[in-house]
Amino acid sequence: MKVIAFARKEQGTGASRRLRNAGQTPGIIYGGTEAPVAISLDHNALYHALKKEAFHSSILDLEVDGKSEKVLLRDFQVHAYKQLVLHADFQRVDPNKKIHVKVPLHFVNADVSPAVKLASAVISHVAVELDVSCLPADLPEFVEVDLSTLEAGQSIHVSQLPLPKGVTAVVHGDDATVAIAVVPAGATAAEAQAEAK
Repeated sequence: MKVIAFARKEQGTGASRRLRNAGQTPGIIYGGTEAPVAISLDHNALYHALKKEAFHSSILDLEVDGKSEKVLLRDFQVHAYKQLVLHADFQRVDPNKKIHVKVPLHFVNADVSPAVKLASAVISHVAVELDVSCLPADLPEFVEVDLSTLEAGQSIHVSQLPLPKGVTAVVHGDDATVAIAVVPAGATAAEAQAEAK
């Protein structure tokens, strides 16, 4: 994904307010061996890009005044009630150094899982993203969680996820749960009554 930005000289609250009034969003690029660079981006283009999941978990080509750099979106601030992006932070990535990023989880095949088809279970997504560590070139846009074999009462853990080559999950503590199939209390009571008749 390509992002166009412009280096900005003026800094401070007043300068940022003037930028926003002109349809621009202030931002910064930091990291790597170079000094941080204050930038401005087209607000509407950035606002629409932020709605795309891939924008948050992909290596971006950020072009500043004709010079392109590989970066990751690290943070952004949005106005409390207006549709306004106040600031965006980008981090430079070194192609030879591992990065630590959160990538979204995509849950598939829930409708064909035995838990849903046979036991009327509800599948709860315990996690919606996964911490991964990898080289920038290996960064996946998302990690797929296949629910097709999930039985009622079972859960899927991080260790069971098929991760792309070169990608490792960063797990804090135990093997975290990603999804769980739970039979609603009302459904089991209704089944028990039906069997008793």
